[in-house]
Amino acid sequence: MFGPARAVAYHLINRKDSDLATELHDQGYAGSSLRPLGLSPPSFRGTSRGHNVYRASGDGSLWFGSPVPRIAAAILAGLAGQRQLQWGSVELDVHGIQLVPPPDHSAGEAVFDTSTPVLVRHSSRYIFPGDPEFIGMLEHNLRHKADLLELPNQVDIEVLSAGRPRKFLSQNTPRHGCLVRTRVRAAPALLDALYDWGLGLNTNQGFGWIR
Repeated sequence: MFGPARAVAYHLINRKDSDLATELHDQGYAGSSLRPLGLSPPSFRGTSRGHNVYRASGDGSLWFGSPVPRIAAAILAGLAGQRQLQWGSVELDVHGIQLVPPPDHSAGEAVFDTSTPVLVRHSSRYIFPGDPEFIGMLEHNLRHKADLLELPNQVDIEVLSAGRPRKFLSQNTPRHGCLVRTRVRAAPALLDALYDWGLGLNTNQGFGWIR
């Protein structure tokens, strides 16, 4: 599910801006190890549920986003004219592309529901809501993102609910996270950026996508 995500994103960026794709892959962005890029694995409609199996159908969606105009423009240009996307061993037919603007964040507060697990680490281990370090480490992550984007970095997070902890493999490396519903108070520009980027770590692998 998550393993091919980063390769798909870099492939699209590379079609328009190979230097940018190489920089993001090898180093990060603008001298930082952060990669201001988010996406969601494909989500299919009309499927039956299976134990430890992700089922596909002919009707689904996936999302890409970035708060950096150069990255967002490269993704959009890379998608233009694409009739198929190769997601690992699966070929996805592209039936259309739609731009989705962020909601109105002018009040400086937003409730963010993630459609993919949020990854947060402390002392080299993944932690979950309920851990005393969770909110502090997630706020640290968001302030770090704000600093890269040169946006106000004051942020306050409240966890409203959380799903059960789960283990995932991305490029044969285990990741541990869960879905969260959070209330985030921050500058409107930062809320817009987070909506396009995601919460937590490894957003370029499909984690922490907000919808």
